[in-house]
This record gives sequence, structure tokens and C-alpha cells, in this order.
Amino acid sequence: MRIIVVVNRGGGSAAGAEQRIGAAFAGTGTDVDLRIVAPGELDRSCILAAATGVDALVAAGGDGTVATAAAAVAGTGLPLGILPMGTLNHFARDAGIPFDLEAAAAAIAAGRTRRVDAGEANGRLFVNNVAVGLYPVLVREREAQRRDLGRTRRRATLVAAARALWGFSSRRLILRVAGMKAPVETPLLFVGNNKYQTGLLRLGRRAAIDRGELCLYAPLVHGRFAFLWLSLRATLGRPDRQRDFLTMEGIEECEIESRRPSLMVAMDGEARLLETPLRFRIRKRAFRLIVP
Repeated sequence: MRIIVVVNRGGGSAAGAEQRIGAAFAGTGTDVDLRIVAPGELDRSCILAAATGVDALVAAGGDGTVATAAAAVAGTGLPLGILPMGTLNHFARDAGIPFDLEAAAAAIAAGRTRRVDAGEANGRLFVNNVAVGLYPVLVREREAQRRDLGRTRRRATLVAAARALWGFSSRRLILRVAGMKAPVETPLLFVGNNKYQTGLLRLGRRAAIDRGELCLYAPLVHGRFAFLWLSLRATLGRPDRQRDFLTMEGIEECEIESRRPSLMVAMDGEARLLETPLRFRIRKRAFRLIVP
């Protein structure tokens, strides 16, 4: 089996990647072409790798790297393998891929695949979710602190969360779903690839990633203290879902309008600026994923 393994040089997974990945595939009979690429070259490198005639493209890293590689193989029939080497690895977790590198490599060498869904926002593929509002602010601030101040992810996240809450604001948006139009004012809105267990400032697990649906989730509160109170009640498992949240499940397309010409979003945990309206759709069975 011939594979190309792509590693993002700008991610934490790049440190010692050659030795760790080589050890993981030792004895599997797999011909591994390892490519450690600069962050700005990740898209291009994955597209080129997917066109080289190998048996699989493997993303070694976190959700951002996985999403980039998934976009490269979507519609090609080329299988995607994952070596979970990021911080959170949400997609790998929900797909049932082991976090142990040797076990993940063994699954890739075995080559069993299944079709899974992906989401699409303004033509760009995502594997987990897209967020509007407080979370993109937190992500951008967190990454700036890690880059400029050298803070650990944990400390940078705590400081970024405090600053995001201090600068609290709600977004006035208009949702268009299934021919219906509705205004919504919320500090935080998520659109997910398949149905999530919901929680505040983070989303939980998915029971499946192949049901061909999007979910939409937004807390309906105004003001930072109301948001913090809702966060506390959600943590204790006592939110009133009907009163406190807008939740839409089982949808295939939606559109989010804003007065602003563009919105900062967090797409699979990475901050991006997208033009409005934001247009979402589910891409059913978008690519072949190698699974245990």
C-alpha cells in the first residue's frame, strides 16, 4: 500500500513527526511518503498529493489539517486516512479512529473505508462545525497570544475567553431555512456537520457522521451576565432548551444573512473571514474515510 502523509509544519504535530510516524507504520508493509509542509502550502500540497496515484492520502494533525485533506479527496474516490496528532481531534474521535498512533496506522494499512458526510460553507468544506460570534473572537485571540507571547494553549485559551466575554456582543442575523425566514439575535451560533450533543462554548460528540444532515444551535441570551448564567446552568445540566436555545436539526441547507459584508467565523477551530450571506449545505457521503 502506497500512501502520502501530510503534516502541517505550523502545527504542534510537526515536532518529531518523522520519527513518530515512521515508528507507527513500521512492520505494516506500507510505503510511506511523508511530506511536512508550510501552513500556507497545505491546501496546494494536499491537492497535489491527491492527484499522484497513491492508494490513500493521510492527514497527520488536528481538525484543520483533516478538513484540508478531506477537501482535496472529496469527489475523487481517493480514501482519506487520519493520524490524530492535533490537540482535540474531534473528527477522528467521532469517526472512531484510535488516538494511539500505532493503532491508527494499523487501521490505515488495513484499508477499510466508509463514506462520510462533510459540511460546506460558502463553497469551503468543513468536517466538524462553523461558529459565528464569540467563539471566532476567542480563537483569533488565543492564536495571537500563542504566536506573539508564546503562551501555552491552556493559558492562552483562558485569557482569550475572558477577553471575549469582556467584549461581549450579540450578532443580529437572519436565518433562511426551507423557504422560511427568521431574525435571531445571539452571541454564538454553530452550524454542525450532522447532529451534535449540545453544550455552551463547545459542542459535544456526534453519534454519526453519515446521516446527511446539518444542525444549527444558538443560545438566545442578551448581555454577558445572562450568558454566564446560562453557561453555568448548561454546565449543571439545567438549561431550558425551548426557552434558552434555538436548535434546528435534520436540515440540508441554510443561509445566514447579516448587515455586515463579511463575518469572522471559526471553521473547524480556525478563524476565517467569510463574505455574507453565509451559505451552508451538507455534502452527503462526500469522501471515503479509512476506519478501524
